Amino acid sequence: MAAIRRIGGVIHTYQKYDPQRFPSPTQPPPDMVSPAFEHWLTFGGRRELTDEELARAVQIDPRQIAGLGPSIDALIAMLLERKRKILAKYETGTVQQIAGREYRHAAVSLQVPAKFSARFVLAVRDEQLYDLERLWYAVGNDRSPFARGLLPVMERLGDKYQVDELAAKYTFTGRTPLTVPEALAVKEELEKIDELLKQLEQARQTAQIAVVDLEALAEYAEPGDMERLQELQQRVADYMREMAERQGLTSENGAFQLTPQAYKLFQGKLLERIFSQLQASRTGRHQGPILGEGAVEQQQTKAYEFGDSITHMDIPQSMINAMLRSGTELPLQLKAEDIVVHRTRNTPKCATVVVMDMSGSMRYDGQYINVKRMGLALNGLIRSEYPGDYLHFVEMYTFAKPRPGSEIIDLLPKPVTIFDPVVRFRVDMSRDDISEFQIPPHFTNIQHGLLLARRFLTAQDTPNRQIILITDGLPTAHFDDSWLYLLYPPDPLTEEATLREGRLCQRAGITINIFLIPSWSQSEEDIRFAYRLAESTRGRVFFTAGRDLDRYVVWDYVQRKREIVA
Repeated sequence: MAAIRRIGGVIHTYQKYDPQRFPSPTQPPPDMVSPAFEHWLTFGGRRELTDEELARAVQIDPRQIAGLGPSIDALIAMLLERKRKILAKYETGTVQQIAGREYRHAAVSLQVPAKFSARFVLAVRDEQLYDLERLWYAVGNDRSPFARGLLPVMERLGDKYQVDELAAKYTFTGRTPLTVPEALAVKEELEKIDELLKQLEQARQTAQIAVVDLEALAEYAEPGDMERLQELQQRVADYMREMAERQGLTSENGAFQLTPQAYKLFQGKLLERIFSQLQASRTGRHQGPILGEGAVEQQQTKAYEFGDSITHMDIPQSMINAMLRSGTELPLQLKAEDIVVHRTRNTPKCATVVVMDMSGSMRYDGQYINVKRMGLALNGLIRSEYPGDYLHFVEMYTFAKPRPGSEIIDLLPKPVTIFDPVVRFRVDMSRDDISEFQIPPHFTNIQHGLLLARRFLTAQDTPNRQIILITDGLPTAHFDDSWLYLLYPPDPLTEEATLREGRLCQRAGITINIFLIPSWSQSEEDIRFAYRLAESTRGRVFFTAGRDLDRYVVWDYVQRKREIVA
């Protein structure tokens, strides 16, 4: 009988997931740049990111780690079982009584000087560790018998605090009594287990293996499981550092530095977020090119009109029109009705200076972070969409300083150095013995910011010039020639100097648009002043909560470009 030929053979299984390439190649790369930028926007400095911080920045699909090491669920179950056994073994009523007796015995056996007796009795009765510490300082001699005797009392009270906390935090159901040292050791172990459970739960939800304290976990897990978990943790750490370098975070001398690639990536994400919140039909680049006098010549032609530039004349077609009109007549005469010119597309240039308030009040509610995020977004928009436009940034506080786009991330609101309710200072800044570093920096000098912006804009060869002023209220400083005035509460003298600078901007053809962000001290007078300043240059006032500042400013810039072009 012939052998039965079975259907089958070698079965190949194909999976998209390759454990050697972590994570899956089909998964989008994690965003490493945004968390780093958010940190630097807040603190204004660059420092090394720890492995834990990098781990929190990476978002990996938890399904990617399945089967690559010990089951996280199994580790969690193991720790929960260890915690259950501890709670089922011990009771805490006895150790609470022991801790109380030791504390009272230490207090009663201490010889207390008469002048400290009342304070000591009150502190012991109320079990106030802080009062005992203050009493120890009041003795003035840490070698006296009373001062040395206070230390054991405070130590016993500290132990009682921890024992009481242990009994209140955990529910024990066993019958084995504990001594005070044993209770403190149990408390430390339970807290360690709770922290590991929290880390493992986070790792299970986000695949952030690097946040798990493997050294502490090794006390409870099997050695083989720990080796596989350490291998997985190292693989994730290597992947995160590789992604950080790809996205422009370079590590030099132990500190991560931002490269132009990182700036470009973060600005692109900002713009993507901004435009994703807008209607699809209203987004895009320059819309509706102007037909007429411009810089870019098109294929289409039109009849010549008075004012058209002859440099755009279509010479062959104009000659043909003249020959068709005159026939065989010689010499050939070219008339105005024969001439056709190429249509042109305008590519108007905009010049913008952004004046960013970095005075002391901008620290409230983190408004300075929103201002810096707006600056990075606007800088990215113009570099990518309108590279021919002019953009400059001015940092404004007691003084105004020009800042390149690369320095925006380092700006911080100035510290408040004067807390008097009324300030009336006048300083001659032309004096050789006076320097900026001697002047309180936290005031708001809008006049100086507008002056600096006006000087930048008047040098630009375009009629489309504007100042974007971002502030939270009235000015409190101004210049009058070389004299610097610091006036708080806001004074009409400062307001008039600022409005006078606004009128000079209007004469130079510069529009001032004000983005007014909220502040704890903002009043109706702040809003009225903003309107007066903006209306003097036919500008506008925008009210924003701060968090949407980047969206408002960027979208207003795009809308203004469309008004110029279309």
